[in-house]
Amino acid sequence: MAAKDDYLIDQLVDTGLVTNEQVNQARADLGSAGEGVVDWLVTHKIIRIPDVTQAKASQFGAEVIDLQNTKLEDAIINVIPRHIAKRYNAIPISRHGHIIAVALADPSDLDTIDALHHALKADIEVKVASPEEIESAINKYYGGADDDVSKIIQDITEGDVEVTAPSKNMGADDGSTVEADAPIIKLVNQIIVEAYKSRASDIHLEPLSKTFRVRYRIDGIMHEMKSPPKRLQASIMSRLKIQSNMSIAEKRIPQDGRIQTSVGNKTIDLRVSCIPTNHGESIVMRILDKEGLKLGLPELGFFTDDQQTFERLIGLPDGILLVTGPTGSGKTTTLYSCLNFINRPDRKIITVEDPVEYILAGINQVQVHESVGMTFAAALRAMLRQAPNVVMLGEIRDLETASIAINASLTGHLVFSTLHTNDAPSAVTRLIDIGVKPFLVASSTRAIMAQRLVRKICKRCPAPYTATDHELKALNIDPASVANAKISKGKGCNDCNKTGCRGRMGIFEIFVIDDEARRLIYEKVPSSVLRIRAREIGMRTLREDGTRKVLAGQTTPDEVIRATVGDLD
Repeated sequence: MAAKDDYLIDQLVDTGLVTNEQVNQARADLGSAGEGVVDWLVTHKIIRIPDVTQAKASQFGAEVIDLQNTKLEDAIINVIPRHIAKRYNAIPISRHGHIIAVALADPSDLDTIDALHHALKADIEVKVASPEEIESAINKYYGGADDDVSKIIQDITEGDVEVTAPSKNMGADDGSTVEADAPIIKLVNQIIVEAYKSRASDIHLEPLSKTFRVRYRIDGIMHEMKSPPKRLQASIMSRLKIQSNMSIAEKRIPQDGRIQTSVGNKTIDLRVSCIPTNHGESIVMRILDKEGLKLGLPELGFFTDDQQTFERLIGLPDGILLVTGPTGSGKTTTLYSCLNFINRPDRKIITVEDPVEYILAGINQVQVHESVGMTFAAALRAMLRQAPNVVMLGEIRDLETASIAINASLTGHLVFSTLHTNDAPSAVTRLIDIGVKPFLVASSTRAIMAQRLVRKICKRCPAPYTATDHELKALNIDPASVANAKISKGKGCNDCNKTGCRGRMGIFEIFVIDDEARRLIYEKVPSSVLRIRAREIGMRTLREDGTRKVLAGQTTPDEVIRATVGDLD
């Protein structure tokens, strides 16, 4: 050790960083042992640690690496396992073929270099950094202590809301339950907290080749968040699978689960879907805020005239009312709002759903379990024997389900359901395509409503906006009428996270079936002919309804154009 110090001291003297007199003074103070001269010089602030690091590197022609200002990718960190990095106080810097560049504090430590060579089965290129920098980098990149993960949590969010599991947790740790304050549990909880505080509808945890991406869907738009290191991917996935009662041993097939938890004093459900991908399992969690669901019809975004029409339709004693639109267009929320509006003590309401997303007071809700034969059709048959007044069917998927629903509507029941079609008239064609007789569709269907969701302008930062010629043409707005309109856009504020939009509302087209439309349905005319008839009797298209809301200053032109890009009228 002393010999190494002597070589290093000579290097420091040759470079003029210290003098022989200072070295002699250090040896005199240290006594006969004569060791620790370099440490003495650092302690007495004659030289600095970076000077020592540079001198060590110069001795062996190595390069000094500034670990504090060097960002290392997870793919590089994974080259050296954590236990080896800690044992030899080494951190990988880069890899080129069979050569791995490694930062060491002592480039003369041939035993360590040889051990790394055999452990990694690669040639070692030595870089030099101070022991403190290397230790800090190991803790940063390998999660050397609980404090490191706590810092990751701080980086993701500064929130002070806590997540707590209910007394009956849906997942079990199979005897290996970790302390409630374990770092990974804190990290998972904070991801959920931040999503809830951001008003996200979904949390997407996506393993990519070199990163572990976390994204939130807020107001229908995906936002990438600060993501945890890739090395924590397996731990985070295992924690979520345990919570949602999935098998952590099974990684080859999709799994579904559910987590019930509390954020602050709010109870929320997380519907969890796990699917294997090339780089690990991907998890998507749908946030279902039972207490935050707004079930009033005005909250959906109806103008007064449309709301009056819709209230009249859902007050009918029988028939089918269909809500159509793509996935994520708010169909289920609309149906819940309908049920909430007509839910009275003198009416018996039963729903069949897959899954039951929100628990509604006073309504009998049935969960589909296809694995035990509880399909939509089987549940619908059984529930009709319960003598309901109103039936809500989560989705018409096949001929059997559609036939039972139509027969129920013809025998005095009011039936609500959804279909996946682009517009209202196309729902008729869809029912006929799956095998329903045209005369049954014509006689049972009372109305069809198509909908989309558009983002609302933030109420805290609205500003006048001059629509472009392209936007005016796309929305069929007369430029002369713009002067009296309230076309606006949000400027962006802290309340809307600088997006200018906060919350969403629906745009609708309501096709009320009249006698002439029934005759056309019976004749199996194309949906384009039905659409012409619907327009003749007053149906506004999705884009026209969106345009009204643009002129009223509720949403923006680009939102309506984006949501109705397939609207040809």
